[in-house]
Amino acid sequence: MADFNADAVNALFAALVSKAKTIGAFRQVITHEPKAAPASLPALAVWWSGIAPFPPGSGLVAVSGVVTFAARIYEAKMLEKPEDNIDKRLLAHTAQLMNVLSGAFTLTGNARNIDLQGAAGQPLGASSGFINHENTLLRVAQVTIPCIVNDLWSEVA
Repeated sequence: MADFNADAVNALFAALVSKAKTIGAFRQVITHEPKAAPASLPALAVWWSGIAPFPPGSGLVAVSGVVTFAARIYEAKMLEKPEDNIDKRLLAHTAQLMNVLSGAFTLTGNARNIDLQGAAGQPLGASSGFINHENTLLRVAQVTIPCIVNDLWSEVA
């Protein structure tokens, strides 16, 4: 019986955040998309960004799905010195996060797998950019974390 309820959501979210915290690089781990700049850097914010069926993993009784999380690494203020070190640290922290997620393939059994290579369409991936919070330009990396989860919804006639 499919039952992707509040407890299952909390367990999946907690497993993802717990794995991210093991890196030890982030002074703050925020479990929502921040409306304001993080108080201390580097910081990591994690939130869900999408949910959809995954037909190849579904059966006649239940529908499996892809729950996609967004994670944003806030590395530094853009005017921080030396500027040459900002992108190196950002890439290193992004690689660390992706490495720990690759190693946490099932998120302690709360997901069938993290979709590392894009079987459901979007692979685990990241891109860098900038975000303006409260008139402060920050250097960030946006990470897409697709998680394939068995039996999200029941199929009933």
